[in-house]
Amino acid sequence: MTWQVLVMGVGLWFLIEGAIYAGAPDAMQKMGAWLAQLPAQTIRQGGLWSVVVGLVLLYLVMRLG
Repeated sequence: MTWQVLVMGVGLWFLIEGAIYAGAPDAMQKMGAWLAQLPAQTIRQGGLWSVVVGLVLLYLVMRLG
């Protein structure tokens, strides 16, 4: 069951990301240009916060779901 949830999560990630790129390609190009101008440390901190939020959400779903 665990690997199925993981595969479903990855599938949902691709679905959402693909929909954003397909629906707003110009906005994604602007976002990429903006991201390229940010310092690596800022991008790293954003990534780490994303990991923390993801872990908290997963924990809550596992405990409460």
